[in-house]
Amino acid sequence: MKTSMIAATLLLAAFGFGLVGCQTAPDTPEKKEALDTNVQGTLSAMRSEDPSFGEFIDRAYAYAVYPSVGKGGFVFGGAYGKGEVYEGGRMIGFSDMSQATVGAQVGGQEYSEVIAFENKAALDKFISKEYAFDASVSAVALKSGVAKTARFSEGIAVFKYIKGGLMADASVGGQRFRYTPAR
Repeated sequence: MKTSMIAATLLLAAFGFGLVGCQTAPDTPEKKEALDTNVQGTLSAMRSEDPSFGEFIDRAYAYAVYPSVGKGGFVFGGAYGKGEVYEGGRMIGFSDMSQATVGAQVGGQEYSEVIAFENKAALDKFISKEYAFDASVSAVALKSGVAKTARFSEGIAVFKYIKGGLMADASVGGQRFRYTPAR
């Protein structure tokens, strides 16, 4: 057990240090185009899975889409993904999301995440500085019809769309977001 704790600690440390050098916005036009293609594909897939999700997003003031978030853990865990931020249906910038967790967890998975903002104040809070969710913010796992009952909490609603992998997770952690305006 001691060896696995050391390995997990080193993995989390490497994950944390690796994020310091990451850029929020893709660094080439090709990577920006690829991210946008992935964002549009993710929104299309989520709308197909649950038409009420599309209605929810269309009514939101703004939203952020992270098409591919990789998550892994063994006692300690982490996740990372890049995305685009939209206001009134127009892309206004780039964002990245990182997550650190601790607790009973093992495995890995890939998912998409969409954060809907209820109003300008919620969006402004998100884009004005580094933003974080604590363990009290919960995400709705997207399934057909589930968005009909989704509600904003403190100006946001979070949707997750599991793409693959298997992870047993009873951990506690938070998500951190950074934002860069589009140029």
